[in-house]
Amino acid sequence: MDASTRPYRSVLYIPGSKERALDKARGLPVDAIIFDLEDAVTPDAKPAARETLKAALDQGGYGEKARIIRINGLDTEWGAEDATLLKDADADAFLLPKVNSAADVQALVDILGDKPVWCMIETPRGVFNALEIAAHPSVAGFVAGTNDLAKELGCRSREDRLPMMFALQQMLLAARAHGVVVVDGVYNQYLDEAGLKAECEQGRDLGFDGKTLIHPAQVDIANAAFAPTEAEIDLARRQIEAHEEIERTGQGVAVVDGKIVENLHVETAKKTLARAEAIARMA
Repeated sequence: MDASTRPYRSVLYIPGSKERALDKARGLPVDAIIFDLEDAVTPDAKPAARETLKAALDQGGYGEKARIIRINGLDTEWGAEDATLLKDADADAFLLPKVNSAADVQALVDILGDKPVWCMIETPRGVFNALEIAAHPSVAGFVAGTNDLAKELGCRSREDRLPMMFALQQMLLAARAHGVVVVDGVYNQYLDEAGLKAECEQGRDLGFDGKTLIHPAQVDIANAAFAPTEAEIDLARRQIEAHEEIERTGQGVAVVDGKIVENLHVETAKKTLARAEAIARMA
């Protein structure tokens, strides 16, 4: 699938050590999977998890889903070996935890070569250096690590995420400045559907491409929240048609639903339709 249109509405963490979970993930309607060797795997199980994950990726069966491997930090005893042993695995990208600077990215690139790198932005330094990190030529994605960031900030948990807002918007601005995918952090109360929906809607309103998830029960809500609605698709089509008609006749100004349609609206409309088409191909 074309990287420029690939959807990332739902990005599910799957423990790299759990064969059953790795197998079940093949049939889930998610846009991307983060195969986790870090937080989801206990220290004693980490070496074996590499082999388990590599075998699952070699077997394949994940279809159009983006496959992202989260290794342990390079400042741990496992990170460098994770990257070394899995750099040739059938994956689309590697996710590095607690990225503080572009130098952290380069340290991973020195091991991986030309594989795309995604970055967990989950520290104060990472937030402030987000623009520098996004500018690194190997960086293809950001993941908001909101749990770790909240711990670092010492902030309270609020439904409106006000204490986190500067950090979230800083990540978004940096990602958009350099054409990098950016997905929102996890929602911890995985059985709270109303809360998850509200946070997904907030993330979509802010501009995130999708949301990281901790449980398959969260997938449908995230997929719906980050997909163009029927109303948005209809409006996009009508905007494009109206603008094309004006260009054809060379007369007047394109107007849809009482609003002038300019080139920037047409560009957004085309992106909306391309996104909808890409999502349809995932089905």
